[in-house]
Amino acid sequence: MESQTIVEALLLGLIEGLTEFIPVSSTGHILLAGHFLGFHSTGKAFEILIQLGAILAILSVYFRRLWKMLLDLPRDRLTRHFVIGILIAFLPAAVIGALAHDFIKTFLFESPRLICIMLIIGGVVLLAVDRMNLKPVYRDVERFPTRLYLQIGLFQCLSLIPGTSRSGSTIVGALLLGVDKRAAAEFSFFLAMPTMVGAFAFDLFKNRNVLT
Repeated sequence: MESQTIVEALLLGLIEGLTEFIPVSSTGHILLAGHFLGFHSTGKAFEILIQLGAILAILSVYFRRLWKMLLDLPRDRLTRHFVIGILIAFLPAAVIGALAHDFIKTFLFESPRLICIMLIIGGVVLLAVDRMNLKPVYRDVERFPTRLYLQIGLFQCLSLIPGTSRSGSTIVGALLLGVDKRAAAEFSFFLAMPTMVGAFAFDLFKNRNVLT
């Protein structure tokens, strides 16, 4: 690998690390940075596969809780409800993302103008929602109604448009649906795990024949 490519990869990795856990669309920033750096990856795979670091970070932070959930799963009804809720929230983006994968990677990922527009719109929406006088109804992520898990999952589908933050769309959606800020952020992190692992695995599979 050329030294210039290594430097570019390090820069993009730094951007990923700085932007993944705040609602500003890490993928959008990586695509824009790659565009201006002249960085090209086969099948735009690098921009998705780089998220493995973020996945490992989330897993390490939540390891104890995840391990406890795994142990409690067979015997605790509330834990089963929560795990099923996460899977329900994950499904809409998984299905649409798989069906529209080629269109997203071929057209949407190649449009810096679209990414910039979505970053601006996302910022405006975040500011507007933050100023709303919302009355939270749900405060415990493990006790959300099943329909609420699905509704938050539908909001996550907006993040399939590059420049739209995954965490931003799920948190905003949850807030508008009556979830308090702490619970909205917490559920967004839990939902990130299957979503990011799924995106990583699916993109790796789709690009298996073109990666060396």
